[in-house]
Amino acid sequence: MTASLTIGNQLRSWRQHRRLSQLDLALEANISPRHLSFVETGRAQPSRTMILHLCEQLQVPLRERNLLLLAAGFAPIFPERALGDPALAAARAAIGLVVDGHEPYPALAVDRHWHLVSANQAATRLLQGIDPALLAPPVNALRISLHPWGLAPRIRNLAAWRGHLLARLRQQIDLCADPALVALHDELKSYPAPARTAPDDRAGTAAMVVPLVLASERGDLSLFSTTTVFGTPIDVTLSELAIEAFYAADQATAEALRLLAADRPLHA
Repeated sequence: MTASLTIGNQLRSWRQHRRLSQLDLALEANISPRHLSFVETGRAQPSRTMILHLCEQLQVPLRERNLLLLAAGFAPIFPERALGDPALAAARAAIGLVVDGHEPYPALAVDRHWHLVSANQAATRLLQGIDPALLAPPVNALRISLHPWGLAPRIRNLAAWRGHLLARLRQQIDLCADPALVALHDELKSYPAPARTAPDDRAGTAAMVVPLVLASERGDLSLFSTTTVFGTPIDVTLSELAIEAFYAADQATAEALRLLAADRPLHA
């Protein structure tokens, strides 16, 4: 959303982005459609409480809630600390426990723009051999996955995995309307598109989720992922962190990951 717009225009933009009519939002927020119309047109100045209430109904991310408060002349209320801030020590420890404790399966933590925050040895091991330029900070997990100099040549079901990641990114853009994510989506979509192949049926899990089928020294690995986020965060940084944990979709993959860990243990 454009920060130069008035608070009313920005709230209207978020409502339209969520594909809600004024009546829909008024009913969800338990306010009169007339008052909402006055807020959006600038005939009524919303209070800080009203802005936050409407943001809650519209599922506006915390970063953008701060921007809306600023546009209305109020101070932001959601802190944004660097991940290294002492106040986030417990959160850093939790990330470490989840990511490192997921061995020998790959796990990584990313921020809102898919920049790599943390990765365990299993994930790092699978990145061996990709172009060093892609590993220059800030490392982007989606770029590494789909770039022709990254993991893409080793992904057996690249067409399906590419479609899955682009769909996830579009859903994220729908949620936060972040121009940087739009640019990332355009970049990823510009990479050479592989020919679509028949679905991979080597794992029963493939019928329920899109697996990542990745070539490795120990044969093809079939992995599915889950995403973990912090519950009810009130810090912008924490609200934008996610942990991507991969699991073996079959017994052969589980055994291969165990053997890869034994073959080449990495040291910090």
